[in-house]
Amino acid sequence: MIKCMHTGDLHLGSQFENASFDSSYGRQRRLELWETFERIIDRAIENKVDFLFIVGDLYEEKYFNVGDIKRVRDILKKAVDINIIISTGNHDPLRKDSLYNTIDWPENVYIFQSKGISSIEFKKYNTVIWGYSWDKKEEKKDIFEDLFIEDTSKINILAIHGDVLNKFSSYLPIDKNKLKSKGFDYIALGHIHKPQFISNNISYCGSPEPLDFGEAGVHGIVEGTIEKGNVCMSFFPISKRSFIIKEINISETMTQKDILSKIMNLDNAFMRENNLYRIFLNGVRDRDINIDMDDLKEMLRNEYYYVEIIDNTIPDYDLGKLLIQNKNNIIGMFIEEMKKNDLENEIVKAALYAGLEVLLDEKVMK
Repeated sequence: MIKCMHTGDLHLGSQFENASFDSSYGRQRRLELWETFERIIDRAIENKVDFLFIVGDLYEEKYFNVGDIKRVRDILKKAVDINIIISTGNHDPLRKDSLYNTIDWPENVYIFQSKGISSIEFKKYNTVIWGYSWDKKEEKKDIFEDLFIEDTSKINILAIHGDVLNKFSSYLPIDKNKLKSKGFDYIALGHIHKPQFISNNISYCGSPEPLDFGEAGVHGIVEGTIEKGNVCMSFFPISKRSFIIKEINISETMTQKDILSKIMNLDNAFMRENNLYRIFLNGVRDRDINIDMDDLKEMLRNEYYYVEIIDNTIPDYDLGKLLIQNKNNIIGMFIEEMKKNDLENEIVKAALYAGLEVLLDEKVMK
């Protein structure tokens, strides 16, 4: 039996250029990526794992330099008793000029080359690790066609960066059924940032630190034990922060104070003070309430580490007044038609107000 830890998609050095938050949060998140990388290594040492798999996109090639890759090496140096296996991905491809090739690595760090799938045997553990490193930004070829495991009595593990969820992907599309047929005991995947088990012995570790609101939910690593006929790998949360998306339903009876109170009590103080939130305000508001985003963010400054408010509310309408003003046009006709339905029904009411918002906007534009 071997003890393993599986991570990848750390994207060290990321500049968060396309993130919705500003550069000050980007700088802090960049430091936190390094902190989490060190915590992963420290956990591997503490748990005395035999193997650590890093399955691609360890860093962002565009922003990394020699000093950064030396920092990676120095962090890994602490794990002297762990076999560290690296397969590169599309963000850290292993070309001739790759930063991976600019330094000498400790003897316990193994980086797969980019000339097809290859393997490394660890006789002490009766284990063979298979892997593949990218040498370009996109990869569409089938690299498994000629792969054959010669000794199935050994523990055979594949560590690779690719896409088993989309057969048309430009990022090493992998046929899941073909992969299963190869006979690996465990397959450690990278590239998809959402942690998930494809099957008991095939998993995406996901990004240990989420990078934006497209990566909401819990993030971490995969760890456990592997032996012939028995894989016991599971997800372990490790991220410093999470991106959290929430919705709040607003009604026309709510005051501005009520709306603020709903936002401030959306989660407990610990969650609010440590995570990044995107909050959608939905529903119908009092037409005299103007939700000023800048004012709201200022009032919430001490309540949230980071918060975005998306106002999807529509104002409550005085239907009687609108009917009088639009008796002979499409707006009046629309109101009359909708009144034939049950306006107490929230779905009907929402449809009426959504339609009015569009029609009134068009009227103003004319």
